[in-house]
Amino acid sequence: MTRVVIAGATGLIGKQLVVALAGHEGVECHILVRRKPERVPMGVIVHEAASADWANEVAAIKADVAISCLGTTMRTAGSKAAFRAIDFDLVTGFAKAAKDAGARHMTAVSSVGASAKASNFYLQTKGEAEAAMAQLGFDRVDFLRPGLLTGGERPESRPGESVAIMLAPLTDLLMVGGLCRYRSIPALAVAQAIAHLALAGGQGQHIHENDAIRALAG
Repeated sequence: MTRVVIAGATGLIGKQLVVALAGHEGVECHILVRRKPERVPMGVIVHEAASADWANEVAAIKADVAISCLGTTMRTAGSKAAFRAIDFDLVTGFAKAAKDAGARHMTAVSSVGASAKASNFYLQTKGEAEAAMAQLGFDRVDFLRPGLLTGGERPESRPGESVAIMLAPLTDLLMVGGLCRYRSIPALAVAQAIAHLALAGGQGQHIHENDAIRALAG
């Protein structure tokens, strides 16, 4: 039995990941949330706590695999400090708590273009979070760097993103060669890829962009 803990289980990717893992034989699925969702698949174990108490919850779960689907936007966060508090502090704090509790495998949803050396604050923060998690000592670390996410139910309204999604079938055609990684991708494909990785085993650090994510999703 593989015990999995997910942070960010109520977001666009997280909700679909929980469904994918809930029906997976050999997986005990735990989700860490600040507010209990209205609907939870049968068999999923919910841990409701303030984010300040997440480390204690993770310590009690003792998961084999930790998965972060956490993330916000600059618009929603309202400031750089508030954005970093979630996309760096909360993400890396969750990862460290999982490692301290014995997790061997860490998977996190990042972003295409993530780099600690990026000039863009959003991408720089994502890259710094990746670097911090990679140094925690997990046997295996997987970072998924999808492009624009399509499909699924978004927990909040994002007008600019909605326009980009509408135009995606056209703009994707323009992204050829090295630009393929910036194409849109269904959030469901990302969730399915993570579900596959949860049982992958192995070691090392792995980065998955659009083509690799689609291949893992099957």
